Order: sequence, then structure tokens, then C-alpha cells
Amino acid sequence: MTTLTRRLLLTGGLGLLGAGAVTACAGTGPSEGADTGAGPQNGADSQDDAAVGHVHGIVRDPSDGVVVLATHYGLVRVLEGDMVSVGPTVDLMGFTLAPGGRYLASGHPGAGSDLPEPVGLIESTDQGESWNVLSRGGESDFHALTAGADRIVGFDGELRVSTDGENWETLSIPAPPVALATAPGTGAILAATEAGVLLSSDGTTWETLETPQLMSRVAWADETTIVGSGIDGRLVTSRDAGQSWTASEEPVGEVVALGAGLTEDGSVEALLVVDSTVLRTVDGGNTVEQLA
Repeated sequence: MTTLTRRLLLTGGLGLLGAGAVTACAGTGPSEGADTGAGPQNGADSQDDAAVGHVHGIVRDPSDGVVVLATHYGLVRVLEGDMVSVGPTVDLMGFTLAPGGRYLASGHPGAGSDLPEPVGLIESTDQGESWNVLSRGGESDFHALTAGADRIVGFDGELRVSTDGENWETLSIPAPPVALATAPGTGAILAATEAGVLLSSDGTTWETLETPQLMSRVAWADETTIVGSGIDGRLVTSRDAGQSWTASEEPVGEVVALGAGLTEDGSVEALLVVDSTVLRTVDGGNTVEQLA
């Protein structure tokens, strides 16, 4: 693992709904020199400053409570304010946690990797130390990716659904999703799109939720609690599966990655990357704590 002593996140502008459009970063994986500066090298012991690159996802691993970032140069764990690189260099355009502690991801291989281009759906069962191709290697770069107990849903220009990570069905969706999220328990799927926030029970039929504004990112904290990042920079929260919403008093900034969960006392925790900073909030974005 490599500690990144300069906590530098080279995040790009989102435009209307973000750099998550399916063409973003296409053809500019780590092996092709996208972003300035050298990325962290797998297995290096150097403590030199290093760039993380674009951040495409943020989660808290429930197995150990550590915040994990999916970045242009691979996985990064946030440990006491430091960023520690884990595993090989892979441009992780899509990333999600699956039941059973599995990490699922997609994107582009780094220099020296034996993964295909694009990597398709890849899996790690050792917290990102190594990755194996499950399916669609050389075919799919899922920029939006989510998983629940019953299905994996990804968008690579088409909406695809799989029950086993190997065989896929192509479905329709009213608008291309920038972000996808699956509710724990119910398996309900959210999609943040330019047509609004869409909700589906299984990915086959969709309804548009009434929301205060368009959202660039969405996440479920539990089976009824949704956190979203509005395009005006405010965090918005629903405790009733999208029937009603509250917004933060002031904008938190341009959110490029968002995750959510519940704390032990039942508070809604949102994890977010804003500009060059990793933040945490438990009051809907009214106050924030810097993690890195």
C-alpha cells in the first residue's frame, strides 16, 4: 500500500449532471497518461506526493468502517486523514459494494495490468488488493454501477442487469443515468438522470420522483432513506423513499462522489467528495467534517 501524503484530488467540473456521462474518461485510462503527474505505483513504498485523479465513488466498508474511494488510479482507503493506495492501478469509473463484502467495479486497466480494456465487471474479495474479471471484459465500461442481494445494475451506454454477474439482460430506461443506487432490503433502484430522479423496483419499469431539483448523485442510507446532491450544491435528504425532501441550508459545493449510511445512533451519514476534499456530515449537510 502507498500512502498519499499530499491529499490531492484532481476533480473535474460536472456540468449539468457531472463527469459521469458515459464518454467521460473513455480512452484516457491511467495507462494512457490522463491527468497530469504520475499516479501511485502498485506496491511502491514511496511516501512522495501523488495525485489520486478523479474520484468516481465513495463508500464506508461495513466490515471495518474505513472510508474507501474509487479513483482514477485505483482504490484509496482514508486512514486517520491519510490516503492509502490499495491494489493495482485501475481507473475505477464505476464502483459499488455488494452483499458479502465483495467490491464490484468497472473502468480501464492501468499500465502493466493484465486486465482487458475496458475491464468489464471486475470483482475483489480482498478489499481491493486484487481484481478478477467476472464478465464483459473488453466490452463494457460501466460508469454507473450498483448491486443488491438480487441483482447488479450497470450502465455502459445501455442499461444492463445481471443476477449472477456473468449473464446480462439489456433493459430500457427513460434517460441515461449518471448515478445508480440500490436500497438495502428492498432492492429498489434509483437513477439520477437529466430527466429527474427515477425509481424502479427491478430495473424494468421506472417512475419519476418529485424532487426539489435535479440531482447529480444519489445514495440510499437504508431501505427508506435517500441522500442526493442537488445541482445547486445542496444536499437533499428523504426519509420516506422519495415522497418528501429536506435540503441543507447552504450549498456544500459541487459533489463528485456520494455515499450514505446510518450511524449506530440512527443518524444519516453522508460521505462526499467536494472539490478537493473528502467530507462527512450527519445533519443533512448543514455542518461538515473534513476526513481528508
